[in-house]
Amino acid sequence: MTSPHQTPDETVRAQARELLGQARFAALAVLHPQTGLPTLSRIALATDRDGCPVTLISSLAEHTQALNANPNCALLVGEPEEKGDPLTHPRLTLHAVALWVHRDMPEYAPLRERYLSLRPKAKLYIDFADFSFVRFTIKDGLLNGGFGKAYRLTTVDF
Repeated sequence: MTSPHQTPDETVRAQARELLGQARFAALAVLHPQTGLPTLSRIALATDRDGCPVTLISSLAEHTQALNANPNCALLVGEPEEKGDPLTHPRLTLHAVALWVHRDMPEYAPLRERYLSLRPKAKLYIDFADFSFVRFTIKDGLLNGGFGKAYRLTTVDF
């Protein structure tokens, strides 16, 4: 069987970066630490100055506990439009490793400033003691641009 994935070109790479850059939220897939079963959460999403996906999450959240136990995860971004078959609209799956950005780290302040510029409503809870940033280091990705438009992406493509 041949691979269903086509070779990405600059247009495809730009589409993937645009999907990521415009995403206001994502589905986060993690492995539940007690059961080992996959679980999903919807998280707020933004990007840092380098285009790396980031979120702000509470230490009380179940997905935080899962990321602490195993930082390997996946993100899904890209929402279907109001009309048309949802499977024909582009979506991007990212395989990533979660890295914590704590308040005492030098990159925290610039990340906080950028996050608030992109997600101003986070001002309500960004300084709560149980909230921290997570930066997702992309390992690879799958872009589904619609029927017959599947691409496997590498870190270089982002």
